[in-house]
Amino acid sequence: MGADRRYAYGAAAGLLGDLLLGDPRRGHPVAAFGRAAAAAEGALWHDHRGWGALHTTVCAGGAVALGALASRAVRPSPAASAALTAAAVWAVVGGTSLAREAQAVGRALAAGDVEAARARLPHLCGRDPQALDADGIARAVVESVAENTSDAVVGALVWGAAAGVPGLLGFRAVNTLDAMVGHRSPRYRRFGWAAARLDDVAGWPGARLTAVLAAAAGPDPLGAVRAWRADARRHPSPNAGPVEASFAGALGVRLGGTLSYGGRVEHRPVLNGAAGRAVRVPDIDRAVRLSRRVGLLALGTTLAARLLVNGPKGRGK
Repeated sequence: MGADRRYAYGAAAGLLGDLLLGDPRRGHPVAAFGRAAAAAEGALWHDHRGWGALHTTVCAGGAVALGALASRAVRPSPAASAALTAAAVWAVVGGTSLAREAQAVGRALAAGDVEAARARLPHLCGRDPQALDADGIARAVVESVAENTSDAVVGALVWGAAAGVPGLLGFRAVNTLDAMVGHRSPRYRRFGWAAARLDDVAGWPGARLTAVLAAAAGPDPLGAVRAWRADARRHPSPNAGPVEASFAGALGVRLGGTLSYGGRVEHRPVLNGAAGRAVRVPDIDRAVRLSRRVGLLALGTTLAARLLVNGPKGRGK
């Protein structure tokens, strides 16, 4: 069995595992990485970009090295190689947990329990829930579903197809580091700079593929393309912009605008403002369904790209 077939079987099994099982409640490998990264931060933190770059190199490089060593160890066995890929994909992909959390907020809003929705929102994003009404919470959920479809599903599949298990683990490590230290608080403005910039680079291809697939799989492909072209560059994030704009256009809603993080108010550009309407609670389920379609299409697209690039030699006999 060639390397491409091993990867294809393993990636498909891993994504199926995520669809059926979601994330474990305890002992998740990403949580273990987070604890290790936090311990490394305790030893390395200085208010300096160089020390932050060292922290990022140690943590992300360690994840890539672990993936490379594990892949090398199982290479003689096709079954073990496929199983390792399946385990890695299941560990780094979070589409089912994303959908469950979004739908939990949606159910609370549908029942009129805004306080329950506010209590649940931090499981999805870092917004200040007390600053949001029901419509603001629904908009935050749709934006989070869009962005995390790229970060938690598509981006990982892109790097897995490109670099196997080391790519899968490395992408999730970089994305996790960005969530931990890549924000502009006084503690992390310098220390987290390297993690944030590396996440921008690592997330670039997955974000564009997510935007393309959202346009292809959504109910309004032309609207998605128009919103992407018109508004994506106005977003402060080079990767969230295309994804959120494409989702907004595909769903026919407006995203962006005023939001609050940690007591800091931001006024972001409105995405799809000319053609979209305000987000409503039922749009949460629509966004989740679109996210699932995008994830499945991303698996097929990345596997096809890997087979096309590697050709017969990569497929084996």
